[in-house]
Amino acid sequence: MNLLEIAKEVFEIESNEVLGLTRLLTDDFEKSVKLILDCNGKVIFVGMGKSGIVGKKIAATMSSTGTPSFFMHPGEAYHGDLGMIQSEDVVILISNSGETDEILKIIPFLKHQKNKIISMSGNPESTLADNADFHLNISVSKEACPLQLAPTSSTTTTMVMGDALSVALMTERGFSNENFAIFHPGGSLGKKLLTKVKSVMNSSYIPTCKSSDLISVIIQEISNGKCGLTVVMDKSSILGVVADGDIRRAMETQQDVFFSLSADDLMNSNPKSVRDDDTLTSAQSLMSENNINTLLVVNRDGILCGTVQVYDLEL
Repeated sequence: MNLLEIAKEVFEIESNEVLGLTRLLTDDFEKSVKLILDCNGKVIFVGMGKSGIVGKKIAATMSSTGTPSFFMHPGEAYHGDLGMIQSEDVVILISNSGETDEILKIIPFLKHQKNKIISMSGNPESTLADNADFHLNISVSKEACPLQLAPTSSTTTTMVMGDALSVALMTERGFSNENFAIFHPGGSLGKKLLTKVKSVMNSSYIPTCKSSDLISVIIQEISNGKCGLTVVMDKSSILGVVADGDIRRAMETQQDVFFSLSADDLMNSNPKSVRDDDTLTSAQSLMSENNINTLLVVNRDGILCGTVQVYDLEL
């Protein structure tokens, strides 16, 4: 088997196991989500080895989407870090076998402190599952590892189950783009979600013309504005826009009368615009939806105050 075939086989095995999770879902998933939503503390993930690595990722995802969470190593927990767990916290214990000794040792403490426990394991009859309030079944029929030894499919299903929890929680919380930006201010997405159009728009020179202006004036304004269009105005009212594409199409289809055409003949009377206090993400979405590179920018009174182009949105 060549290397590409090996990769394809891994993809097929793991994707089939992920799809198989739909058959393993029970009411415990919904109950787990509601338990976390009602939690007045944090969500603490505990896992050993590969399960622990996946637990770190799930905790990070939850924390970044509105559910305060962190990961605790079971070995460190058993030697002092249990003091970080408060009675109001929900603890999610992860073990594919459900019999991992380091995980089971923590359960008596959690029971004594009356913490609610959610287990994630591949064995619903395991000691871990029996001692949890709710169990999420992540079992697989086949690992992608040809020796059936290295956790592969099982770590993938664990990750996906964690993602399902995270998405369900953020949906129930009404977690928005703006919330995401607050937790990710340093990334480009966070910047786009927080930065307003007014911060990047071009307002120093806005190309404009009257509806009666001829093609020569229009071309000059488009050239001066350097944004691919000119705005057709009637005093402070926006009537439409003439873009360089409109000029090219007129040259091809109306050669005989080209130089007698006015803005009124060429303009698009339904130009797309954004508010100056809209986010860059909103502007980017509007451009993408309409397959355009430039938007008009208006203030809260609908008065033209600038233009913004697609490259202005790259932070």
